[in-house]
Amino acid sequence: MSDSTTSGPDNSVGRRSVLLGGAAAVGGAALTSTIAGSAYADVRGLPGAGVGRLRDPFSLGVASGDPLPTGVVLWTRLAPEPTAADGKGGMPNRPYPVRWEISEDERFARPVRRGWEWARPEEAHSVHVEVDGLRPGTEYFYRFRVGNDVSPAGRTRTAPPPGHMGDLTLCFASCSHFGDGYFTAYRRMAEDEPGLILHLGDYQYEYPASDHDVRKVLGPETRTLANYRQRHAQYKTDEDLQLAHSVAPWLVVWDDHETENNWADEVPEQPDPDFLDRRAAAFRAYYENMPLRRSSRPRGIDMRLYRRIRWGGLANFHMLDTRQYRDDQACGDGYGISCEDRFDPNRSITGEQQERWIMNGFRNTRARWDVLGQQVFFSKLDLDSGPGEGYNMDAWDGYVANRDRIAHGMANSNVRNGVVFTGDVHRHWAAEIRDSHDHPDSPPAGTEFITTSVTSGGDGSEDAQRGVLDDNPHVKFYKDRRGYVRTRFSADELRVDYRTLDYVTEPGAPARTAATFVVDDGEPKLHQRN
Repeated sequence: MSDSTTSGPDNSVGRRSVLLGGAAAVGGAALTSTIAGSAYADVRGLPGAGVGRLRDPFSLGVASGDPLPTGVVLWTRLAPEPTAADGKGGMPNRPYPVRWEISEDERFARPVRRGWEWARPEEAHSVHVEVDGLRPGTEYFYRFRVGNDVSPAGRTRTAPPPGHMGDLTLCFASCSHFGDGYFTAYRRMAEDEPGLILHLGDYQYEYPASDHDVRKVLGPETRTLANYRQRHAQYKTDEDLQLAHSVAPWLVVWDDHETENNWADEVPEQPDPDFLDRRAAAFRAYYENMPLRRSSRPRGIDMRLYRRIRWGGLANFHMLDTRQYRDDQACGDGYGISCEDRFDPNRSITGEQQERWIMNGFRNTRARWDVLGQQVFFSKLDLDSGPGEGYNMDAWDGYVANRDRIAHGMANSNVRNGVVFTGDVHRHWAAEIRDSHDHPDSPPAGTEFITTSVTSGGDGSEDAQRGVLDDNPHVKFYKDRRGYVRTRFSADELRVDYRTLDYVTEPGAPARTAATFVVDDGEPKLHQRN
């Protein structure tokens, strides 16, 4: 379904002028006016090409993801009526051929690859293009066309060649509840012009509308395929989210709310005889709406989401799935309880196969930085301020042996600098990981950086959690505001900026840096900078 052209190397592109300048004025429709009149390979002669004009079939924007040195995934989904309750996006029940193009310049004067893919009704008219044959470490621009309609343009980047040690700016985020506020954090993240974005779960929430919602959530609690498709589409209509997707490739993993709160493998939060059907529907909709490779296409109730992306010699990103293979939460789930079952050596949050995969990655790595991109708090965190102890059974504290095996593997392998990026908890935290958290004098194993939510939990507060910080001396920072985390990887250090917004219940909040930490190469210790 593809053909290709090549052109000479030229990567001198003014990045901010391309997407952010237009987006600041017109939101997610940046560059539509620029590219609508450009030359484009026509689709006459392709089966099904003779269609009438659709009403903005690219209303959900474009995205890219899972970059390799020679390729990347391009994504879009045709949906002229994106929030239709039947989840079909207003599309007729027939396939459509969608042209795609990738170029070295934003005006598409130097195209390097062209082709087409089917947008099929059984996949909600989503399109996943796995482009190959690109140059390593190169910025590209891409777009789609169906009939006479042309999508907004997106910018993406291939991973560097093996061994390359150039710097990388990366942002990561988690927990974006549409009803809890505006997705301004995504726009601020895009304005940082990262080379890569990680989303660590709770991309969308399953809950129905609430009287306290800042923005109206459409549809009932998501349980069916139509429900999940509609909910994903509502989120994708957000211009700030579309902008963040359009400026850089994403690596995505889910947490619980893409399916249901606190689910654990085949065990729902509450007894539900239809849970496996619900799980299959959630997985299918997630794949349809994310820039994922065909290797992640779900098969019934199963979907292989954990994977490893290498960024030259600078970093390995080990993207984990801590939902699909875990044992049910110990002691009935919850917080603030004493629970001996959490120490059971047979309990696992990763599952045996994924744990072996992690350890093999540690043993075989040659990267300067090895990063676990995952969902729930990894470090020990005693949440009961004072002499008592209390732990979150949904986090790694509910699976102590599994956590300590991985921390020990991080400290006793070829890993030079072990790092964990985490979401889930709607707060900013920073921590130092020990080989064994129950032995504070054990060797340091790595560092953990936890991002707050994009919106979940509302505006937040100035609560300082002094008691919890005092009881957890390996935890160095806490902030209850919404936002994201911006990082800068280099051969010598990892710099981490905790970006915060004072409010999300109204749009347009500025972002500021609440704290900055630096990890020096070869020293798993947090150094706070002013």
